[in-house]
Formats: sequence, structure tokens, C-alpha cells
Amino acid sequence: MKRIILGSASPRRRELLQLMGVKFEVLASEAEEHYHSILPPDIVKELALMKAQNVSELLLKQASWKEDICVVIGADTIVVKDGQIMGKPKSQEDAFEMIKSLQGRTHEVYTGVALLECSDKGVYVRANHAEETKVFVHEMEDWEIREYISSGEAMDKAGAYGIQGRFATYIDRIEGDYYNVVGLPVAYLYQQLKEVYS
Repeated sequence: MKRIILGSASPRRRELLQLMGVKFEVLASEAEEHYHSILPPDIVKELALMKAQNVSELLLKQASWKEDICVVIGADTIVVKDGQIMGKPKSQEDAFEMIKSLQGRTHEVYTGVALLECSDKGVYVRANHAEETKVFVHEMEDWEIREYISSGEAMDKAGAYGIQGRFATYIDRIEGDYYNVVGLPVAYLYQQLKEVYS
């Protein structure tokens, strides 16, 4: 049986793998997030691969890794508006400005997923993919934005919102994989893992 290693400390990604019924271990990437790509899909692919490669290097240092073939999952998610990447807010006012710029408009969420197979023969890239989901946010009053920020959900999330939380109230619709916005394109990843075990 191939060990599956999630190279992320994200509780949301852990929950999504559990939802898929996947047995996995967690070994968070220690890679610093620097990238050279310009386009959002390329950026998340580069970062996901970087994280997966870092975790594979950490595995190589473990004495037990050669006992099994390991499949490492690296992932990275970004929120993009008008071609500009929106990171995590630095303050409540920053969060307010972010959400204010997203309300009443459409933006994109990209998640990059990299799957590396590690064995005594080396490291093999099985997949490096970027998934895009369009998110349509309803118009919001300023007091609604501030009320949402006061819930505490906004501060640790790219774009200052979590689609799976209270912000769901303001999502008109999406085009694409909902779970991609949460942190992993579940359907795509499931098909890739099926190939690993076929």
C-alpha cells in the first residue's frame, strides 16, 4: 500500500481528504513561498510543486521512507481579482478593503495540486495541475462586511473570506469546483489518486 502524505498543515485540506475517504499522513512543507511565474495558474502550480518537493526531501531524511512508496500531495490556493493576487489580510481594515473590492463582482480562485511519487528509484512527478473556480459575490453593505470581519473568519484566509463559513451568505454562485475554493479540487484529486492505485 502506498502511503499518502499531505504536505500541508491546512485543517481544511485535511477535512477534504477525510471527506474523500483517503487514509493519509500529514507532513507540512517548510518551503518558503517564492515563485517566478507570472500567470495565476502557473503560480499555484509552481508553489504546489515546490511544497511537494520540499516534503519529499523531508521524507528522504526519514529512515522509514524506503519501506513504502509514498505519494506526496502539495497544494496552494490563491484568490485573484483583476489579475492581482489577494493574500491574507494584515489587519481588520485591510480585510474590509479586500471584501469591499470583491463584493458585487466576480473573482477567481486557483488551486494548484502536485502529486509526487517517492520511492527508492527517486521522485516522479505524477501530476501538476491548476484548477480555476469563478466566484460571484453579492453586493454587501459596509455594516455587513464589518459584521463578517468581527466573526474572526476573515483574518487567516486569502481574500479575507472562507466560502465554507459565514461568507456563504454572500456567494451568489460559482462556476467550477466548490471544493477548489475551500482548498483542494476534490474531483480532480480523486481521479489522480485512483490512477495511483490502479
